[in-house]
Amino acid sequence: MDTLLILTVLIVIGALAFDFINGFHDTANAIATSVSTKALTPRRAIILAAVMNFVGAMTFTGVAKTITKDIVDPFTLENGSIVILSALIAGIAWNLITWYYGIPSSSSHAIIGSIAGAAIAAAGFGSLNVSGFGKIIQSLIISPILAFGVGFIVYSIFKIIFKNNNLPKTNKRFRYIQIATAALQSYTHGTNDAQKAMGIITMALIANGYSSSTEIPFWVQFSCALAMGLGTSVGGWKIIKTVGGKIMKIRPVNGVAADLTGAAIIFGATYIHLPVSTTHVISSSILGVGAAHRVKGVKWGTAQRMIITWFITLPISGTLAAITYYILDLFF
Repeated sequence: MDTLLILTVLIVIGALAFDFINGFHDTANAIATSVSTKALTPRRAIILAAVMNFVGAMTFTGVAKTITKDIVDPFTLENGSIVILSALIAGIAWNLITWYYGIPSSSSHAIIGSIAGAAIAAAGFGSLNVSGFGKIIQSLIISPILAFGVGFIVYSIFKIIFKNNNLPKTNKRFRYIQIATAALQSYTHGTNDAQKAMGIITMALIANGYSSSTEIPFWVQFSCALAMGLGTSVGGWKIIKTVGGKIMKIRPVNGVAADLTGAAIIFGATYIHLPVSTTHVISSSILGVGAAHRVKGVKWGTAQRMIITWFITLPISGTLAAITYYILDLFF
């Protein structure tokens, strides 16, 4: 078996592992509100999320194409196999570190930063697709800000509409609605996050001469969707705890407002083929809803920690990927 084929196989395995880890790392965010309000038991929430993640991942491929071609050009990428493998190792390492400490960091930031860092290590800053990479960074910056604003507005509207309703009865009704919004949020998560690994595998196929098109092969789409679904079935209890309880005390009406906001922002990004951080979109939605409900009720210390993680993930994952690239380059 030649070296190129070995590297390609390792990349496919690594990308599927990344998707699996992404499943239990990020999907926790999609079901955190419904679990914290007891709209769903943890077991049922995870089964629902796993199924809807798989369905979402099988629906679209636009974001995967963006990952394939907009960070670097896979057709001219120098030492493409080592660059991509380094990016995967760094992205997985950062995901596992933040999962261990229960920090809801972004898998999207991790893998995008890792690809950029490894590519720069291989061929300098000129290897980056400046316009495409810039567009991706803009979407990562704007989406959580937008989620906060929309979450604030949605919950403010809810407060006006339901101000004369009996609170216990209203919460009971919204607990049922939360089942649907949790499913919707898990579906949108699949439409965006699972596609990142699809894009990485397709990038490797092009860089290694096994494909001449940015179209996503069906086997790539199906295997990534399955890996994401299986990862979701494992669950991510530490992150569920952080998102579901350490930002604010969530009631069913808060949860529905946050879920609808998160799903709308994520699906909007998927529709225009842009990757976003589902972690930061969902967390920002909860923060926006919390601010509209009662500013003092939001645990801003947790929010501050998430914002810090947001800023450090790209440079840290990029640096990890660059170091990994230099090490792997010695052996291949």
